[in-house]
Amino acid sequence: MLIFRQLFDPQSSTYTYLLGDRRDGKAVLIDPVFEQVRRDTALMGELGLSLVATLETHVHADHVTGAWLLKRRLGSQIMLSAAGGAVGADRYLVQDDVVAFGSRRLLVRATPGHTSGCLTFVLDDNSMAFTGDCLLIRGSGRTDFQQGDPVTMYHSVHDGIFSLPDDCLLYPGHDYRGLTVTSVAEERRYNPRLGGDIAVGDFAGYMKNLQLAHPKLINIAVPANLRCGRPEDETGLAAAGPTWAALHYSFAGIWEIDPHGLAEHVSVVQVLDVREPEEFNGPLGHIAGAIHIPLGELTARVSELRRERPIVAVCRAGGRSAQAITILLQNGFSDVVNLTGGMLRWRAEAQPVEGGRS
Repeated sequence: MLIFRQLFDPQSSTYTYLLGDRRDGKAVLIDPVFEQVRRDTALMGELGLSLVATLETHVHADHVTGAWLLKRRLGSQIMLSAAGGAVGADRYLVQDDVVAFGSRRLLVRATPGHTSGCLTFVLDDNSMAFTGDCLLIRGSGRTDFQQGDPVTMYHSVHDGIFSLPDDCLLYPGHDYRGLTVTSVAEERRYNPRLGGDIAVGDFAGYMKNLQLAHPKLINIAVPANLRCGRPEDETGLAAAGPTWAALHYSFAGIWEIDPHGLAEHVSVVQVLDVREPEEFNGPLGHIAGAIHIPLGELTARVSELRRERPIVAVCRAGGRSAQAITILLQNGFSDVVNLTGGMLRWRAEAQPVEGGRS
């Protein structure tokens, strides 16, 4: 069974696609974003997937790829177009190459035009394709830099993408209107730039007169992506999160600690219990030395907490304490962690409490 997730980076409006083989636990990521590596790693961990490779649809101009950082953290291979000019990849892809993840396959189609090294990845059963910035939903990528060419793009779309089955779902590299997916039949009929009876000359004339401003990050993103996302200065990458204990980062975007980890470090943190008074003094009890501030009072009482000492937020099951972390972050606290499973898990693992029932 295929595992599929469409992920979004709001800063660049980039879609990242996770495809995994549930049976073998192998996965690939298409167009990962550097700033979202923590999110993507957390999701794969929660889904029980190991990353085989990162795939790039092209050398991006609006964000830095997460390929190098993912390789460093997870050992995944970096794969991109042989025509893109990037250095540092493990495999350079060309037309008709095959990328395997478990028992599933992605077929490589060269679809240049937006850049000289654009690729479209087609799932083995032709049910979906990932078009990058070549074909967008009711639109197309620009063709005015990075060896772009409208005539080349026109033929890439008509010969390389529109030749797929009508019901093949198409997933673009970006969308700026909140649209997520289209199909070959829809774009062949309704795409205002490339569909219907539009000829190559019509498309070329349209694209040559767009007069778009260059992406804001182009001078940073393109050089970095030509190195597959490797920073010129790697200093500071190790300090991606709290280091005072063994923590894990959830897909919800929160650092978490398990009861055993908190028990080992309880003397060096502030335990913040955000339950209501009747819960704090109720059957589950509370952790010795915990600071009790109900969630509804936290914003007004953040001054009672020390900023130089880590905070572990606690509630009954972990939901309200996650909200507390959001409030603390909004108020300038940085070293804040959630207790996984809350007091229910703390008691289930026989950790000590004050009060409560035995």
